[in-house]
Amino acid sequence: MHSSKHISSLHNPLIKKVLLLKEKSRERKKTGLFVLEGMRELQIANRTNYEIDTIFYCANILNDVQNNRFLKSFNPEKLISVSNEVYKKLAYRDTTEGVLAIVKSKDHFVSSLKFSHKSPLVLIAEAPEKPGNIGALLRTADAANLDAVLIANPKTDLYNPNIIRSSVGCVFSRNIKMGSTTEIVSYLKKEGFQVYCAALSASKEYTTVDFKGPTAIVVGTENSGLSDEWLQNSTQNIIIPMEGEIDSMNVSVSAAILIFEAKRQRKLNI
Repeated sequence: MHSSKHISSLHNPLIKKVLLLKEKSRERKKTGLFVLEGMRELQIANRTNYEIDTIFYCANILNDVQNNRFLKSFNPEKLISVSNEVYKKLAYRDTTEGVLAIVKSKDHFVSSLKFSHKSPLVLIAEAPEKPGNIGALLRTADAANLDAVLIANPKTDLYNPNIIRSSVGCVFSRNIKMGSTTEIVSYLKKEGFQVYCAALSASKEYTTVDFKGPTAIVVGTENSGLSDEWLQNSTQNIIIPMEGEIDSMNVSVSAAILIFEAKRQRKLNI
């Protein structure tokens, strides 16, 4: 594999740029760029039309023939080889495949949301903060092939390396939009969605409601739940009955239970 450049110094300005993008959300937002690590993530991002700016690879780690062939499909000007020392400084994971990239982020405005059929099923998460939870929600959305994931009042940068890692690339493959709760509620009303909020008050068991029409399943944080604005605009609050001593589950687990009940009902309706 031929690249136009090799970097072996940790003081190289481009390496400093990568570190800044990896560590600072403000820099990612300012430049519209983020850092991606891993061959599977790079392949998914490339397949879903993300613009790949630069690819860094460590030849001593990248030894798979198929992976080498994939990198050769890029313009050689985008490829930069780096030394082991530089790669270890850049790498976020303990185990890695020798590939990182600078990638251009996409816009995620709610106003651009479109669906390919009349009864979409979407997941809405209000103010999720933990990157691991967001990644798990995206993996669930991918497993269920949801039509969209909407993040209301986002607290965390979508291209945070922890989200990319925990989502295993689903952050690139899913239809994700972000906006304020007010914006999203307004969109759902305009499009005629049934809004089912996971909440304790005035709730019905989740198996007793009809998820077959245009449906939004809304989950909040484990600590504070959903805001009043969601509860006031809910078609019906729903609850997962608890048989133990605690009254809550991890948000990604709760979302998965609700989503797959909706999928079950929709299969019966075919």
